[in-house]
Amino acid sequence: MRRIFIIRHGNTFASSADACRVGARTDIPLVESGRGQADRLGAWFAEQALSVGRLLSSPLQRASETADRIGAAIGHQRDGTRDWLGEIDHGPDEGRPEAEVVARIGERALADWDAYGIAPDGWIVDADRRIAAWRAFFAEGGAGVDLLVTSNGAARFALIAAGLQSATLKLRTGAFGELMVESDGAVRLLRWDERP
Repeated sequence: MRRIFIIRHGNTFASSADACRVGARTDIPLVESGRGQADRLGAWFAEQALSVGRLLSSPLQRASETADRIGAAIGHQRDGTRDWLGEIDHGPDEGRPEAEVVARIGERALADWDAYGIAPDGWIVDADRRIAAWRAFFAEGGAGVDLLVTSNGAARFALIAAGLQSATLKLRTGAFGELMVESDGAVRLLRWDERP
């Protein structure tokens, strides 16, 4: 049996700031509240006393920093990055305030993205490649625990790749989901979008 924790990085905007759509082209660090989220994740994973086999992250600094803070708490250095854990490209909406994004694509397009992983017009997602990468990761076999720190855009494709249902595909910042890969290769969803 193999357990996979899919973790979204911490906050990249202060609560007083207008949040913008940031994706693959915007490599920004965590803000203070994001570092706090990463530290809470680290403390939670340390309390679980899991035998972590791998701690991997997206190449973006917000994910790498979150992974490093978790790693410091559990005594396990990050084992590297994977490109397929990287954020999507929001195309013409990159760096735009959320209100402008909604005005351009509409509420329905965002709802379809969060419920079904259907990318709004202009977003560069490469869903087939992401789904294939998640399936290959699930198929690696073995036992133990993997921690993967990623983005909201990339995380959702884990559920799609495994054919799993959740109320939403979205992971909030500082939240995680847990999947189990059985010895026969079946993938089960244990929980999704939980914050410690």
